[in-house]
Amino acid sequence: MSKVTTLSQFIIESQEAFLDSSGSLSRVLRDIAFAAKIVNRTVNKAGLVDILGLEGSVNVQGEDVQKLDAFSNKTFIDALTSGKKCAAVASEEEEGLRIINEDDEAKYVVFIDPLDGSSNIDVNTSIGTIFSIYERDTSKKLDNESVLLFGEDQVAAGYIIYGSSTMFVYTTGDGVNGFTLDPSIGEFCLSHPNIQTPRDGKIYSINEGNYQKFSVGIKKYIKYCQQESTGPFTSRYIGSFVSDFHRNLIKGGVFIYPSTKDYPDGKLRLMYECNPMAFIMDQAGGVAVFGSSAKGYIKGKNIIDISPETIHQRVPLIIGSKYMVKKVWDFIYENDF
Repeated sequence: MSKVTTLSQFIIESQEAFLDSSGSLSRVLRDIAFAAKIVNRTVNKAGLVDILGLEGSVNVQGEDVQKLDAFSNKTFIDALTSGKKCAAVASEEEEGLRIINEDDEAKYVVFIDPLDGSSNIDVNTSIGTIFSIYERDTSKKLDNESVLLFGEDQVAAGYIIYGSSTMFVYTTGDGVNGFTLDPSIGEFCLSHPNIQTPRDGKIYSINEGNYQKFSVGIKKYIKYCQQESTGPFTSRYIGSFVSDFHRNLIKGGVFIYPSTKDYPDGKLRLMYECNPMAFIMDQAGGVAVFGSSAKGYIKGKNIIDISPETIHQRVPLIIGSKYMVKKVWDFIYENDF
């Protein structure tokens, strides 16, 4: 029987490589993993209990809140509160920062999208959770402004995908590792060590229903992918960022949510969607850049170099295999500047 490495074991062993580590970050990661198991269990039986459908309220994004959105948000916040190492949580589902522990021993701030792809919940499509962890400056007042750090300041980031199997993928800046939940023992087990995304690929992920609202450069890139002479490219877009990202990370591809006429800043949130995925993609050998030529951003500005302005700030995004991202930006630079 081959040795099985659980997520908890891996986190503890990885912690030992850092001489100054107190175990606090490990606890935060384990708290998130514990909450993910609860969410996974509820997602898997959602059709059997009164957990599907709209909750009846609207979140800070102006989006209808699904019952599973509200349940997931509470589950992750409760787990992080119980662990006592997280000082505050900034969630997609809440307007401002939720302060849960101001003691100095609570060293971390977690940004989280508790249930990404909630519009797909009722149709049984893969959904996910995205999280980002920062170490706070305990000398500063804990508020909405003090937690706005650059993506390059993240100490850990990850996502959980709830699909045909449930996976926990994360990085602490020393590579990307994926763990698959074994329901027979209730543990995440190492299944994808040291994930490296292909440098090139043939999958492009974009909502082509918005084609008429895209810039000239993005339209020309889509046409490039559709030409027989440059293909064969495959269009794959689920509408759940975690699902599209995970597939492209493993197989090679590019995910694009650019500026549109209706959403000049894109729709994805910088702090708890773009930054964590950019950190993961960078550690896996890929690239994540600002997806627009607007606002004077330099060609291909890295997402993690953007100075955040608000907790819920949106940014246009291009993320994926290095050569594919470069090709998209070539079209933007040639046509949109």
